[in-house]
Amino acid sequence: MRGVGVDLVEIARVDRAVARWGERFTGRVFTAEEIRYSSKRARPAQHLSARFAGKEAVIKALGGLRGGCRMSEIEIVSGPMGRPLVRLHGAVGLMAADRGVTEIFLSLSHTAETAAAQAVAVGSSGEKEGRDAV
Repeated sequence: MRGVGVDLVEIARVDRAVARWGERFTGRVFTAEEIRYSSKRARPAQHLSARFAGKEAVIKALGGLRGGCRMSEIEIVSGPMGRPLVRLHGAVGLMAADRGVTEIFLSLSHTAETAAAQAVAVGSSGEKEGRDAV
């Protein structure tokens, strides 16, 4: 195990951000696939909030992000059986690989008011010495 992260998000807060900033907010945080998935749901903010919490949990499991990394480089998609899958792109993907992370397990949950996520980053025990461990 390379790291663990957990996050809790108030759905109303994400809903307000979307209402106020629109694409300026969603484009910085979410991928087109995440927006498309959430927009097909009865309560899009609930699903965006779960993905936002998931991204924050992934960031914590990775030990934080360095400059040049963006939240939209962390993508959360649904697998064939509905399991949330994490895809890392760009600078975040390179940083995770540099830290020895080979996979991230993610669990998402939500109620009417809150969304929660827990991420577990796993990788090889042969991490590069002298680097920040996750």
